[in-house]
Amino acid sequence: MKKIILSATALFVILLSALFMFVKSSDTQKAHDVTLKKESDIIELKFGHHMPKESVLDRAALRYANEVEKKTNGKVKITVSPNQELGDSQQMMELSRLGEIDIIATPTAKLSVAVPSMQYADLPFLFPTREDAYALLDGKVGDLLLKDLNDIDFLGVAFWDAGFKNFTANRPLLKIEDFKNLKMRVMKSRIIMEQFYALGAKPITIDFHATKQALEEGAVDGQETPLNGTVGMEFYKVQSDITLSEHGYLAYVITLSKKSISKLPLEIQTILVQTAKEITPWEREESLIEEKNLFEVIKKSGINIHTIVPEERERFVKATSHIMKEYENIIGSHIISQTEEYLYKKYNKENIIAIGVDADLSMGAKGSGLAIKRGVELAADAINKEGGLLGKKVVVVAKDHLGISTQANENIKEFISDKNIIAVIGGKHSAIISSYMKEIQENKLLYFSPWAAAPTVTENGYEENYVFRVSLNDRHAAKFLAQEALKKSSNPAIVLENSLWGKEALENINLYLESKGLPKQDGIIINRGEEHFDKVFNKINSEKYDSIIMVLNSQESSKFVAYMGANNFHTPIISHWGMVGDSFFETNKNYLKDIDLRFIQTFSLVNNNKKEAKDLANEYMKTYSKLSNEEINAITGVAQAYDSVMLLAQAIKTCNSFDSKTVKDALENSDSYEGVLKRYKKPFNRINHDALTIEDFFMAKFDAHGSIVPMRD
Repeated sequence: MKKIILSATALFVILLSALFMFVKSSDTQKAHDVTLKKESDIIELKFGHHMPKESVLDRAALRYANEVEKKTNGKVKITVSPNQELGDSQQMMELSRLGEIDIIATPTAKLSVAVPSMQYADLPFLFPTREDAYALLDGKVGDLLLKDLNDIDFLGVAFWDAGFKNFTANRPLLKIEDFKNLKMRVMKSRIIMEQFYALGAKPITIDFHATKQALEEGAVDGQETPLNGTVGMEFYKVQSDITLSEHGYLAYVITLSKKSISKLPLEIQTILVQTAKEITPWEREESLIEEKNLFEVIKKSGINIHTIVPEERERFVKATSHIMKEYENIIGSHIISQTEEYLYKKYNKENIIAIGVDADLSMGAKGSGLAIKRGVELAADAINKEGGLLGKKVVVVAKDHLGISTQANENIKEFISDKNIIAVIGGKHSAIISSYMKEIQENKLLYFSPWAAAPTVTENGYEENYVFRVSLNDRHAAKFLAQEALKKSSNPAIVLENSLWGKEALENINLYLESKGLPKQDGIIINRGEEHFDKVFNKINSEKYDSIIMVLNSQESSKFVAYMGANNFHTPIISHWGMVGDSFFETNKNYLKDIDLRFIQTFSLVNNNKKEAKDLANEYMKTYSKLSNEEINAITGVAQAYDSVMLLAQAIKTCNSFDSKTVKDALENSDSYEGVLKRYKKPFNRINHDALTIEDFFMAKFDAHGSIVPMRD
């Protein structure tokens, strides 16, 4: 019995020991699992840039990493890799797009190949001061630029400072002539290269880290960079002269990889974005402090230091001023116009008057908006060459209404509150003009329409009417289109936009068709943004329509014609000019070979021997760096905007006043004027505010190069 009890006790002890070991082992495993889980919760991110270790950019990146780690209680750890450790700028951009680098700091010029609007900061002599650069890049302009980075899967969050660029060479660079045939190292940027071409130099693209060797070997004669680059890369040791030109601004764009960041919790994403913005003021302050220290290094090095005298600086500005206008359609007219407005508000002088432009500069009708703006600019330039208006310089202030009535109404209110604005030139959309008609009339704002064609633009019911037009009136245009359609067919379809413009066009086309004994039509309605046209062409076929009267804007008409081309429909089209003004021809030129498309016009440069028309074309090409008439987009909008301003100027000179009521009366009693489109014989009166009549219309077509060719009988 004792043996049995001892054996049982021993077994119990063994089992208890085994159980204890199991529990201990289990607890150890759980503890290990917890440790692993905590380690797996750590988010490790990579931040790459090209500047040297301990540079301001590097210190700002490290500060950013520390702040993010603090805010996330150590959950997010960012490793900063300076000095191209993760690859050069282009390689880091590509790796970031793939999600292999999470955060990068890239010079704006390096991004401009993939995102053309990023050339903005490279425009020469754009920012008068550093504060202006900050204000623009931290404001609406910066928001628009950062938004464009979405197209390449980057989330743009902030602009960090690298300072103004200066010239170095082995001789002083104090005037334009000093640059002749000089080989200058540049970043890969069309605008930067254009800047040096304008100065007579030869720009050569070389990687930043290879620049010193290129200077030593004579592959290039000089370069441009802020002081941090000149000192950091020791360019001052291989160059004899530095010119403190401050001709261009260099900014770094802080971007997050959308591919990698989108996988993180929203809270973490927010911290990453907000912290970059919060670091920005500190980074800029450090950049300014460093610049002072770097200048001391430059002074002690023995390099010759120069500055450009104000008179020569003005020559530099004038020699490169065409670059912003030349690249406006690439960077974005809305971005350039926002910048011009900022500078106008801050630096405008007492002896000026302004003409406003309210148009779509960024959305579906941006081509027509830019054409109108350029017509106004060319007219202002011509007026200023003759001494201005009543001794005052004319400036142009353009606002983007984005094709949205609410934004347009805000624009008009701002124009009304600006004491310098004497008149506003409108855009393409009749409905938008109608939305703020009451504001125009009640505030006696002189307003010209160089494109919008709805009858109600000028026939608006106001006895004291402040709206004038140098464009089509659709009451007459509808009749003209219907006449032309009946020359080619007996049963035309009416395809029109679902808008006030389309509704009024339908009513007026039907009036003419009914007068010729044809039945009234309901029309085939196309909504904005329409993509599918099967039902439309089924109806055209079933109703046996033998031509199409088309009243659509450029985007819808482009899709409509592309559908026809892709499906081998060859019904002749007689179109309103709403289709012209953007990229219609470029998009559809292959289809247009097989489609009989003609459209209403009031102006063309083809076979036009009128001196005023030739002069306008020459000034356009000179101002906007175009080589031929074929490169002038939406020339009708340019010409009609130009004539609008010149008719306004004639009235102001006649009445010797800027008072809107006085000028309105002068316009209604205008004498003849030799314009670009035609000789205007008393263009307006108290009842009629349309300067063009049906006799001024003609049908046109595109030639093989996209030029508008008149088809006069």
